[in-house]
Amino acid sequence: CALSPWPDSPTSCHPLPLLLKPYDEPVLGEPASAVTISLVCSSVQVIGHSNFGSIRATTCVYKGKWIYEVLISSQGLMQIGWCTLNCRFNQEEGVGDTPDSYAYDGNRVRKWNVTTTNYGKSWAAGDIVSCLIDLDEGTIAFCLNGVSLGTAFDNITRGAGMAYFPAISLSFKESVAFNFGSLEGYHPLQDMPSVDLIKAHKLLGYLKNVIHTGIDVLEGKLVEKDTSTWQLQGEPTVLITLAHIFNHFAPLMCKVYLVEDVLMNFLLSILEQGGAVEAHPLIQQLLDLMWLLMEDYEVHECLKQLLMSLLRAYRFSPIIPDLGLQIHYLRLTAAILKHEKSRKYLLNNVLFDVLRSVVFFYIKSPLRVEEAGLQELIPTTWWPNRFTKESKEVKEESAEERLRRRAYDRGCQRLKKRIEVVEDLQVQILKLLLNNRDQGGGEASRYIFLNKFRKFLQENASNRGNLTVLCPPEYMVCFLHRLISALRCYWDGYRAKNPAALSSEEAYVPPQLFYNGKVDYFDLQRLGGLLSHLKKTLKDDLVLKANIVIDPAELQAVTMDDLDEDEESATSTAQRPIAALAIGSALSRPSWLSSPTLGRANRFLSTAAVSLMNPRRPLGALEKMKARTLNVEQRTEEDIEGSHGNEGLLLGRPPEELEQPITENSLLEILDGIVMMYNLSVHQQLGKMVGVSDDVNEYALALKDTEEKISRCPKRRRDIYEELVKSQKVFSEKLNHLSRRLAWINVTIYSKEKMQDIYWLLCVCIRTIEHGDRTGSLFAFMPEFYLSVAMNSYSALKNYFSPVHSMEELPGYEDTLTRLAAILAKHFADSRIVGTDIRDSLMQALASYVCYPHSLRAVERIPEEQRITMMRNLLAPYEQRPWAQTNWILVRLWRGCGFGYRYTRLPHLLKTKPEDANLPSLQKPCPSTLLQQHMATLLCSDCEMAPSFLNSVLNQLNWAFSEFIGMIQEIQQAAERLERNFVDSRQLKVCATCFDLSVSLLRVLEMTITLAPEIFLDWSRPSSELLLRRLAQLLNQVLNRVTAERNLFDRVVNLRLPGLESVDHYPILVAVTGILVQLLGLEPGFQASQVGLLYTALPACLSWLFLGCLRKDTVLPGESEEQLCPCSVPNTPLNE
Repeated sequence: CALSPWPDSPTSCHPLPLLLKPYDEPVLGEPASAVTISLVCSSVQVIGHSNFGSIRATTCVYKGKWIYEVLISSQGLMQIGWCTLNCRFNQEEGVGDTPDSYAYDGNRVRKWNVTTTNYGKSWAAGDIVSCLIDLDEGTIAFCLNGVSLGTAFDNITRGAGMAYFPAISLSFKESVAFNFGSLEGYHPLQDMPSVDLIKAHKLLGYLKNVIHTGIDVLEGKLVEKDTSTWQLQGEPTVLITLAHIFNHFAPLMCKVYLVEDVLMNFLLSILEQGGAVEAHPLIQQLLDLMWLLMEDYEVHECLKQLLMSLLRAYRFSPIIPDLGLQIHYLRLTAAILKHEKSRKYLLNNVLFDVLRSVVFFYIKSPLRVEEAGLQELIPTTWWPNRFTKESKEVKEESAEERLRRRAYDRGCQRLKKRIEVVEDLQVQILKLLLNNRDQGGGEASRYIFLNKFRKFLQENASNRGNLTVLCPPEYMVCFLHRLISALRCYWDGYRAKNPAALSSEEAYVPPQLFYNGKVDYFDLQRLGGLLSHLKKTLKDDLVLKANIVIDPAELQAVTMDDLDEDEESATSTAQRPIAALAIGSALSRPSWLSSPTLGRANRFLSTAAVSLMNPRRPLGALEKMKARTLNVEQRTEEDIEGSHGNEGLLLGRPPEELEQPITENSLLEILDGIVMMYNLSVHQQLGKMVGVSDDVNEYALALKDTEEKISRCPKRRRDIYEELVKSQKVFSEKLNHLSRRLAWINVTIYSKEKMQDIYWLLCVCIRTIEHGDRTGSLFAFMPEFYLSVAMNSYSALKNYFSPVHSMEELPGYEDTLTRLAAILAKHFADSRIVGTDIRDSLMQALASYVCYPHSLRAVERIPEEQRITMMRNLLAPYEQRPWAQTNWILVRLWRGCGFGYRYTRLPHLLKTKPEDANLPSLQKPCPSTLLQQHMATLLCSDCEMAPSFLNSVLNQLNWAFSEFIGMIQEIQQAAERLERNFVDSRQLKVCATCFDLSVSLLRVLEMTITLAPEIFLDWSRPSSELLLRRLAQLLNQVLNRVTAERNLFDRVVNLRLPGLESVDHYPILVAVTGILVQLLGLEPGFQASQVGLLYTALPACLSWLFLGCLRKDTVLPGESEEQLCPCSVPNTPLNE
């Protein structure tokens, strides 16, 4: 357990862990404050898991000159230096913040010893900081990448009882790696093992001589041989010689320093000759020798240290223009993993258990463009600059911009070709790990990988709060793409040998994986609730549809809460008809079951109790297949692939699934894991990296604005001109840096190939959901994350990959949009889905879907029956469900057809602040007349639906507007107090939300009156008069509160509080006006009593109209006369 030398280290490194007591115990042992410090890769890396954690070494110095080195793994806040034993650190104070502790901070470019002053240079990830202490002179100094930064501190405290320890403080998620090297005149904290090193090099020389030498049996002499063709052919003399060498060499190869300095460098030198990895069989021969001539524990430790050294070298190597160092280490990793016995041992014991091998599939992004040579690769920078700040209208690209963009694209292509070499090697490594033909020495590599991969997913799914075991999301993104490439290669390879199987373009996960217990989904939520409840609730359906009998032992493993539920619900459900067992028909639960977690778990309360009481349909002995949930460690290859009539993972095929081979079962489980991995952290990381593109746009706007100011600057104001030129230079330099960094991100994360991977994953989820939906009630077993990934991957394709690439370029784009629309339309109100969070996500996704023309057209393309069902679900009474999202969906279907309802900027804000270009922008209206017709048909044809829906809308409007008035009363009272008061921003947000809800509910009423006026006006309907009276009363209430001069509403609006920008007369009064104008301008046979009801609400509204706020000749902001919808401004005169 030693530390590795850094590649190309600026000092002569002797990376032995003197901070070990004894030599092979962990290095940095004593966290100096109560924080979580993760020491990974044999104590090389230190990661902070608290606000400002500190760690101190276990070895101190009290005289002489000493040095240690730190590799900066991240660029954040850290203080590195020395401290004494008396220093006490906490979450706010670290190294350098207390007496007798001294630190250098390259993030803020300062030095610290209680007070702080400027010192040194800024560091970046990949830099090496040398910490030097001279206890003879009493000075402390630092070096950055071997260049001295000068003396930082002098006259440090020395004397009896004073000794200094290496120490570091670092903020959350920052990381460093320690190395204890030497510099001329300074001693390392521990000397390198010189004797062992000389011995190891000498023994390696003997080994090379044996490899280079052959025996000519005929002439009886030694001859020189080509090492590339050397093979162990069993010659006794050679074997005996090698055995003598390895007798001394093997014990040395258990020490990490010797493995890295001797063995790894020797193996790397073999590959330096170039060519493919397969062209160097000598490495395979050497590994055969190690397994033959070394003890098992020796070869195990040697391989472990060798892979760990390769991992460190790959991760911490500087990025050079051709990525040569990363390629070099990956080639050796691939060569080692080509050896079957070594590969299986590393898979079983090292790759996932010790190394977290996904690091090998990560390509780190350089924080400094000079580090990766991006200036040479991309000499010409470019950024989008074809829109105006005010209108964001796209302007025509100039000839100069076109030339720059093309030169920038050529540079990006050069970068892409170099990165593709690394990616191809990473895919090659994964293909080796997914090999299922190497069964000679036991279980094939793929099944070892599969079980380790599942455990890896479990750790990341079950330990969301434990950062020490979580895989960083940036690693997950790269791992996902490489795994997709390797999986599709094996999938299509199987299809080539079995033409009846599906191609990877048709891939999906069959539904039986979700309920037959062969794949462990840990404690992840299912669509129908917790798995234990589903097994009880749907065990009869499992027997009928899948011929699966749940193991009775699992049914008996019930918690005390489950037993209590069964006792409470048994009596209440005994008299219910069998038809009441449909999903979603659960009885009301006691209050103690009202928590979100228990609520989801007990959604099937009544059906579980009845299902346990009623006997199953008797089956013949041959039909029954007992299923039990298998732990990852318990599974065998037969459990996965099946054999002799056992279908393995595909046990329990429902009748809706065709008897067509899909692919190898193990590949199906890997595909399932890929979907889970995207859900765990990949989607969030894709969204996070978009921030660089946003920064480019912001700086481009700032640069353009500065250039315009320079052009307008008067010549006499030289001082202003010079300041503007300085700003222009700063923005240009920042844009040059960001555009090159963006090129790296676009190639590694947002390239066309990566976009196709995410699109393929979206199609996989859609097909999986469609197949699962056909199984009826068994659809409830599907994990929630399949629906989440379908929605999130579409969002990523739409929002994260543009404008570099567009979804329209993808094959089958229109059909995919339509199929996803059908899923959202059907399942947002699916009674089989009980989770509150996933139902809300589906509703939000559908609301987003109907906002954009291309996705709204997809909704309109789904079958008519599904469209009508969707609208019927949207028109269900609001009291029985979360209604806000439903209301927004209806509003978006109407927006663009309402009275004065086509603006993309809030008109009252443009009136008060026309110069502010950062006003919130609304989505351009795209109403759906087709879905409006469905709504009108449903409301007119169903005599019970219309009154129940409208009464719920009126109830919610009364509640929302009343809450809004109560809140603005509190805000007004706070504003009138003499003492200075601050209104809580959350209260302002809730107030604005209630106002927006009130406006949207009024718009839904306007929509209903326009599409189906007979609901209010046909008094032959029993509910029409009551609905019209309620509507008139509510409109009166709104107008009385809003239109009076200098009233409460007016005073709060005039305060212009931040957060209440949307609260104004215009949005709510124009909605009320739309309702009144529609009602007054419809039927010629309007009855007097009906007119009387409405005219009670009209005076305030008419006075507002006659003030000129909505003159007939007024064109609202963002509109034109030609764009007005026929029902937007009725032809009926306002004085009718």
